[in-house]
Amino acid sequence: MDARIIPYPGAQAVSRAIAVLKAFTDARPRLSLAEISRATRLNKATAYRLVAALEKEGLIAREENGEAYRLGPEAIALGARALRASNLRGACRAELEALAQTTRETATLEVLVEREVLIVDEVISPQLVGGTPSLGTRWPAHATSTGKAILAHLSASKQNAYLRRSLSRHTPHTLTADQLRRAFRQIVADGYATVCDELELGYSAVAAPVLNHEGRPDGALCVGGPTARLTPERMAELAPLVVQAAQRASAKLGYQPPSAE
Repeated sequence: MDARIIPYPGAQAVSRAIAVLKAFTDARPRLSLAEISRATRLNKATAYRLVAALEKEGLIAREENGEAYRLGPEAIALGARALRASNLRGACRAELEALAQTTRETATLEVLVEREVLIVDEVISPQLVGGTPSLGTRWPAHATSTGKAILAHLSASKQNAYLRRSLSRHTPHTLTADQLRRAFRQIVADGYATVCDELELGYSAVAAPVLNHEGRPDGALCVGGPTARLTPERMAELAPLVVQAAQRASAKLGYQPPSAE
């Protein structure tokens, strides 16, 4: 038998424990044991043993009523350490702050996680409308400016793999797979991507990819806010600012644009 496919002892338990942790989402931050069992497709006895072990390590905490669980303090600490260890976040932090100050809109740094974009850093708009914190939330990549900016700079095979699967439709303006294919070409040519009422009616944004030393997208910088403020004219003003910020962040990661020669 090929040694590469022999599972390591305990690997299944680790995989199941990770599945338990991933069962907690922004939409469902508190889960009962029965809900954890259903979400992970584990029987209740196995789910209980894993939850008990994770609770002992502080990765899961029991609610005061004793009937539900949530992610514990050690999970929060691990997430914070992961953010601090990210070269991407360090390269982009000053650019986020400058974008938010200049545009007075919320500026975010987002990365692609499977089929979603995850907000890993943000600077909130000082304006009342559009200033809601969203650090750690996820959104479907195809309906966001950051997701479109990242997807446009992936290889054709990775784009095809993403587009082959069904794309959720969030508003009448959410792009189809064919529309996205055409949009990718324009995004690469322009250097940025936009959304207008595609994820949620009343929300618009512009984003540009942050490229690493190999020219691959590690993430994307975004400025977003209410469509009422981010008119087409305003978006045209914001796009160069976001592109320049992403280019400076990319340079910090070692990216060098192709020579014009």
